[in-house]
Amino acid sequence: MACLERPGGGGYVRGGAGRPDNPARTGFGVTRREDAGVAQGNGRQTPRFRIERRTLDNGLRVLVQPGGEAPLVAAHMMYDVGSADEPAGRRGFAHLFEHLLFEGSEHVAKGEHFRLVQAAGGTLNGTTWFDRTNYWETVPVGELELALWLESDRMGWFLPALTQEKLDNQRDVVKNERRQSYENRPYGLAVETALARLFPAGHPYRHPTIGFMEDLDAATLTDARDWFETWYGPENATLVIAGAVAPDAAFAAADRWFGAIPSRGAPRGDRAAATARGEGGVVTIGDRVSAARVYLACHAPAFPDPAFEAADVLSSLLAEGRSSRLHHDLVHERRIAAGVGASAWPLRRTGLVWIVVTGLSGVPASELDGATREVLDRLVREGPREFELEGARNRARRQLVLQLDSVTQRADALAHAAVLRGDPDYLNEVFARYDAVSADDVARVSHDILAAGGPAAVHVVPEGDGR
Repeated sequence: MACLERPGGGGYVRGGAGRPDNPARTGFGVTRREDAGVAQGNGRQTPRFRIERRTLDNGLRVLVQPGGEAPLVAAHMMYDVGSADEPAGRRGFAHLFEHLLFEGSEHVAKGEHFRLVQAAGGTLNGTTWFDRTNYWETVPVGELELALWLESDRMGWFLPALTQEKLDNQRDVVKNERRQSYENRPYGLAVETALARLFPAGHPYRHPTIGFMEDLDAATLTDARDWFETWYGPENATLVIAGAVAPDAAFAAADRWFGAIPSRGAPRGDRAAATARGEGGVVTIGDRVSAARVYLACHAPAFPDPAFEAADVLSSLLAEGRSSRLHHDLVHERRIAAGVGASAWPLRRTGLVWIVVTGLSGVPASELDGATREVLDRLVREGPREFELEGARNRARRQLVLQLDSVTQRADALAHAAVLRGDPDYLNEVFARYDAVSADDVARVSHDILAAGGPAAVHVVPEGDGR
């Protein structure tokens, strides 16, 4: 899958072997089809999107992407903050705070955000990842003002509604989420363990977004207030409005609801690339599982890096579809694996490529690891074949088309491009970027990320089985 964005707890994984891991109404004109145009390139039709942009006086960046025949509009608010910005002793705070912002604001009672949007026929959610936190609503076009009012109230008037009771309640919710999705879930601690091997102490990506129990327990009401004041101001946010709207009306609505929120100054934090590497090696975890699973994680180009698309194509070539190298070798030929998966994580500071192999019952993790590395070593030595490279590029194109056809996902992709790359026009370049990935590009990136130091590995095995 072409990696324009990622969900809150981790990344999409190719192949499915496992996941390495959310007022007043006014009328808006429906835009015409020309707002999402088509360009020719390499003999193919490539969609092009009209993207209008303005910055409000308080620093809020507003992007409007008009287009689509359905009378829907997505309002997507992305804050340039995530778990990578957490100080020592507060790991998991960004995700905890995301929960708090659904607990109401000065003019929106607890539970009303969900009730109002759903009553209007819309959907909504929010997620946190390493480099960003986002909130979105997709509503009928006549309800855009409702979505903007709700988002503006929590940006401008959240603190008066923040209480110790709400913090304690959501702390318990997040701790329970950690128990259910990580500690008590099969294979649930593998990614957390791998991150600790990939990065040294103090690295912003060393800990998982969910955080740790002791840090969640230590979070105070003062911490929550300081986090809001530091990171949730308009100058640290990007608002995307996408769908059947006229740009001038959308910008006017954004200014009407957000323009009065005062600027809070530039947020603190070092966003420089952090490329230091951890000790790597192999760690074995006993778990309540019936089959071993191997996670191999490699340092890779970051999302803004020109080589990112080649790394993503590499992950497709390795594990997407029955003809992929790992599936053909481990599932079809050797018959030692039940499934394989791979993904490239689009992180801002440094990227990661994950390879996940789930064995058949009784197959040792060491055998899975060795066989997987043989496939990787062969790819590094020989490079990709043209037919498999073309297949990977075509799969990327298909996934991009499916993703960008949805107004919700298109707004999400635009927000990620604007915040993590600083370039919303990436949406109009991404097809050409994937089409241009060559065999030499994949050979070079595979050598750089698979041969240089080798992957860090986590073996998850049935309890009592040390293999």
